[in-house]
Amino acid sequence: MSGPVLVIELAEAVPHAAIQRLHEFLVRSSARCKEKRFGEYDLNVHAESLGITDTGGVDGSRPVLVSLMGPGIGDEAIFEAEHADEVDQEPLIGFAPTYAIDVIAFCNRPVDHVVTALLTAAVMDVVGGVANAELREDQVPIVAGLPGVIATTTNPWPAAYGSAEFVRAWAQQPGFRLLK
Repeated sequence: MSGPVLVIELAEAVPHAAIQRLHEFLVRSSARCKEKRFGEYDLNVHAESLGITDTGGVDGSRPVLVSLMGPGIGDEAIFEAEHADEVDQEPLIGFAPTYAIDVIAFCNRPVDHVVTALLTAAVMDVVGGVANAELREDQVPIVAGLPGVIATTTNPWPAAYGSAEFVRAWAQQPGFRLLK
């Protein structure tokens, strides 16, 4: 079963030194970190390493994929397909994304939603970027007032864009759940 996904939009290529720092962080935070290709990591993330104490009774090591994509790095076709039906993001976030990082959980328990969010924020601390989160209609007013929100939109679907601070603040909301 697939779980929640968050996307980090990037204005430019991530420098190799930042990708190396990201790799080092992921190794420290994980029970297992397999580099599938440069910039793509198959992980079992320790929930505790992200500050999560309530794992809902499931194993604290959660399966996640962190995948950098864009020209010259890999998964260019996936990047293009994911962005083909997006609204023009430049007026919303100040740039047209040329690269992205997907943070994808492989399970769909409540803890996996929190792991995905907090891991996304931690990745943003290393590489920068803007989180792009699809929302349910009822989540739009909840996220609109959170710190670090850059923009929200309802067209073509509800979404919020924000900083790592936004992602962390959202993950603390009661009943937090990512759309997918």
